[in-house]
Order: sequence, then structure tokens, then C-alpha cells
Amino acid sequence: MEIQSIRMNLAEKAFTELFPEKNISDYEFKIKYNDKFKPYNANARYSRNSYQFNLSKKWRKVSKEIQIGLIQDLMLKIFKAKKKTINVDLYNSFMKNIHISVPKIKTDDILEDSFNRVNEKYFYGLIEMTNLVWHNSVRRLGSYEYGTDTISISRILDPDISLLDYVMYHEMLHKKHKFHSKNGRNSHHTKEFRQMEKKFPNSEEMEDKIKNLVRRNRRKRFSLF
Repeated sequence: MEIQSIRMNLAEKAFTELFPEKNISDYEFKIKYNDKFKPYNANARYSRNSYQFNLSKKWRKVSKEIQIGLIQDLMLKIFKAKKKTINVDLYNSFMKNIHISVPKIKTDDILEDSFNRVNEKYFYGLIEMTNLVWHNSVRRLGSYEYGTDTISISRILDPDISLLDYVMYHEMLHKKHKFHSKNGRNSHHTKEFRQMEKKFPNSEEMEDKIKNLVRRNRRKRFSLF
């Protein structure tokens, strides 16, 4: 019961600091720490004036001030507001630097070779090694996850080294540039990011090849049913 009270106060504090003009008694807030999330993931579910914030259990050990920033970040998205708070800044800084403490225990020889090639050729070998894993999605060819410091690449790229390196380059740019925050909004594909992305040789040709590859693989998968 005591833990629940602390959690409620955390969400209420986040709300009152973010929206002092609103009457908090009109809203109901809950926080649930969930072991089903990947480290440092979170989301919010709401209906009318009832809000539940679902946080990865990893957040339990993080300072309350940073957790407030996370909750405020979610609130800004929910209420479609543009505001800046010290707590949101703390949360963004935490997410940009969490990779430093994340264990690097997942790798793959093919992905590691690609990472090293791209790192040496385009980043002067300065990008710290991440966790590297394959996934089987056709829609999502690559992703970089801040909370686990993981680059994930689609298996359909395995046979084509040039496309693999191109997607790896894109995800390594995410690790390098992180995201830009302004008025409660995070931008992951900034102008600088897009400019850097185009520096990959034949980037437009690579994009066309990716589109064709995705089309072919979608047809193959559909034909299995």
C-alpha cells in the first residue's frame, strides 16, 4: 500500500509541475512497473481522464526526478502540448547516455563484420560497439534501441553486403546522433541526420534496391499462406 502511494505521488507530481493550470482532482493516475518491457521502455494507456503509465522494471532503480521526466514526456504526447521542463531534460540526457552502462553481450559474426566495416570507413572507428542481433521482420529492416544499446537488422539483408552496410550505417547514425528534443517533441531524423545519411555512396540507388527487396520478400511470404 505504501509503494502504491509513492507511485501515485510520482505521477501526480509530474502532472502538477507540467500543468499547474489544470485541476488534478479531475484526473486519475496509475503507474505500473512491468517486466514484459525491454529495459527502459515505457508507454501510456488512457481513457477519458484515467491514465496508466506502464514502465519497464528497470525504471525502479532510476532517480525519481528522471522518472518524473519520463512521465512528463509521455504526458506531453498525450495532451499534445509543447513545454520544456528540467525533468524532461534530465530524462532525455539519461536516455542519450544509458548506452554507457549497458552490457554488450549479444553479437553475430556477419553483423559485427558489417559494423566494423562501416565504423572504419565512415566514423573513423569512433562508434562504440553495440549489441547486434538479427530479426525476421520485412517491414522493419533495421532499428537502434537506446535502452539496450542494440542494433537489430532484418535477415532479408543477409545475402547483400552492400544493403546490409547501408542499413547498418543508418542505425549507427542513430547511435551517434541520438535525438533532438524541442518543446516536448523528439526528432530522430533531423536535418543533420538526413545530410549524413546521403553521404553513403549511391544512397538513392540503395533506397531503390531496398524497396525492391522488400516487395519481393513480401510476395514470397504472402505466397506461403
